Amino acid sequence: MSEAVRGEGSASIYPGGRTGEAAGSVMSAQGRYLLLGLALLGLFAIFWSTAWSMVSIWWRSETFAHGFFIVPISLFVTWRLRPALAQVPLRTDFRALAVLAALGLGWMLAAVVDVQVVKQLALVAMIPAVSWLLLGWRAVWVLAFPLGFLLFAVPIGEGLIPPLMKFTAAFTVEAVRLSGIPVFADGFFIWLPGSTWSIVEGCSGVRYLIASITLGTLYAYLTYQSFWRRVAFVGLSIIAPIIANGFRAYMIVMLGHLSDMRLAVGVDHLIYGWVFFGVVMLILFWIGTFWREPDPDPAPEPRLNPGPAEAETGTLRPIAGLFAGLLVVAVWPAWGAYLDHRDRSGARVSLAPPEAKVGWASASGPFTEWQPRFIGPSDVLERTYQRSGERVGIYFAYYRGQDQDAELVNSQNVMVEQKHPVWRHPYERKVSVTLGEDVVTVVESNLKSREQELLAWHWYWLGGHHTSNPYEAKLREALAKVLGQTTAGSGVVVFTEVGEGLETARATLQRYLDDMFPAIEATLQRAAGG
Repeated sequence: MSEAVRGEGSASIYPGGRTGEAAGSVMSAQGRYLLLGLALLGLFAIFWSTAWSMVSIWWRSETFAHGFFIVPISLFVTWRLRPALAQVPLRTDFRALAVLAALGLGWMLAAVVDVQVVKQLALVAMIPAVSWLLLGWRAVWVLAFPLGFLLFAVPIGEGLIPPLMKFTAAFTVEAVRLSGIPVFADGFFIWLPGSTWSIVEGCSGVRYLIASITLGTLYAYLTYQSFWRRVAFVGLSIIAPIIANGFRAYMIVMLGHLSDMRLAVGVDHLIYGWVFFGVVMLILFWIGTFWREPDPDPAPEPRLNPGPAEAETGTLRPIAGLFAGLLVVAVWPAWGAYLDHRDRSGARVSLAPPEAKVGWASASGPFTEWQPRFIGPSDVLERTYQRSGERVGIYFAYYRGQDQDAELVNSQNVMVEQKHPVWRHPYERKVSVTLGEDVVTVVESNLKSREQELLAWHWYWLGGHHTSNPYEAKLREALAKVLGQTTAGSGVVVFTEVGEGLETARATLQRYLDDMFPAIEATLQRAAGG
């Protein structure tokens, strides 16, 4: 190996991290990595509850069980990048503190409104930021893939379930129809002669999609050098499982139908799914081999002795970076705990029914046994109003102080729970309705049992603002906490029977809101002020 570069007033670096006797010492690469390891340990100690929430989801959910393999895979890819990393001068970069502060703020906003997935994303994104702080931007660029691959450890993707269910239901119905078998569909429910099927969350194929994207991304990185080939293969790994899941659902329905419901209705239903997915992935990888590129030229010999202008002398900056980084991230959990404690000091609430107006009168009892499901509200109000043969029910689920599993915006708060023994929920969609002087988008749901059909409109009320967007609702709640304002909110549901058709039911609900909205608003405002 050539003699190390020497010059007056400069430091020289030798293999193994030894430094010359020049003007300043240079922290060895091993020292830098040790500091990075200490920083990551500190990071996970500060946010241990968020880290544990990811692990617990990996453990209990088949959809996200691949999370256990993400960190080992990232470490393996990092190990392979040693030659390229050895050529990069490691430098402390305090610009990363601004990114850490932004991620910490995002974590805190998510924490005060209990949005676990955003907290988890913020924590994982802090790992590249800490690496940037202690190793420098050029090193992070070399490690871009293994650091980015860590995002697959976050249990995310449940928001894809509803659109995937819709696609699977439509694909299955059309495929059965093309097979010459009579079929009738109502939303996620499918009827064939002699059998009834429903597309539930497990049929959405989201677990296959997430697994396919994860494996496809890793395969594309390890197999190809071209950016566009990698993008094309990842795109194929997204499209293939969606189409394949449609075929899987169709084959299960056909197996059940042709076997007089002896096959594909029990455990074998799940077995067929995973076996089919395995076959699809093998075909996908086989197709990928046709795009294989020639092996790249051997990597050049690592340059272990960069010039003096590239070397960062002294050990004070990296050590200062370590403590500054941990201080920047530690402030946010403390602030979040203070805001959360301050918000829980509110009084208990008791809802009073809206005052009947414009000919509407309060009925003696409900006209349906159906109820929406809201988890952990502070108070619930149910009431029926009637006028000239029209009947409208209202349901308020009011939340005074919100906490995990007792919050207004929660995936468990639904109109009808999955596999309900009586009620089914064929569809929901966004519609525009008039609330006072405003036009507001609400969620319209069609609800059916053997004896009754209902039409329901539901949305969120937060401090006088009405919205059906869960992300907007969570953001408003977070900002209210930060600003010291009330976070009181309510789920608002109005519903009526579908007798003469959906349009008639919609007109009934709109007339009720035109007449009763001021009284509804007054009820919610009184509760918030209590």
